[in-house]
Amino acid sequence: MPTREPSETRILSVASEHLRQFGLKRFTVVAVAAEAGMTHANVYRYFPSRGALVDAVVDVWLKTTERRLADIADGPDPAADKLERLILALAKGNRDLLSEDPHLFAALSQAVAKRHAISRRNRTRVRALFERVIDEGIASGAFEPRDRDRAIAFVIDATHRFIHPAALALEADVPQASVDTRLATLIRVALRVLETGII
Repeated sequence: MPTREPSETRILSVASEHLRQFGLKRFTVVAVAAEAGMTHANVYRYFPSRGALVDAVVDVWLKTTERRLADIADGPDPAADKLERLILALAKGNRDLLSEDPHLFAALSQAVAKRHAISRRNRTRVRALFERVIDEGIASGAFEPRDRDRAIAFVIDATHRFIHPAALALEADVPQASVDTRLATLIRVALRVLETGII
């Protein structure tokens, strides 16, 4: 990953705080530039538009999440344990963002809904981690799907409602204990599907 210049890092830091504090509607490049101690023209040297700056802030969060997921995928645990931890970590990360940082969650939701490049890249990277863990399970004999690609698609489709920002927002008022119970049931079913070759 290329190293950011000090000015770029400063802009992103200030932009992150502004987005978290003021939300998308009140987020301006002029205010970010002023607090960063530079002109808005200088900000545009690094980020060509307000939208690009917001996406860059969201991308920092996404990449941090991806690193946590990669640590799980790279771990020594059996594939079934890693897959469970991947799903739980991804669901918790997005849920926590919704409850603890709603303005950043709104920016993430917008990026996903409008299929911004950062969202597409994140989806590709996360899917690759799921694929890697499932392939590891197949190689070890822990998973025996009839069709690898259909099995991977099943796991991703099944976990969608616990991970996708739009689904999380719709169920924001559902008690956490209920969500956790449903997700635990879903994970047991997904693992059973992979282990028995139902798909």
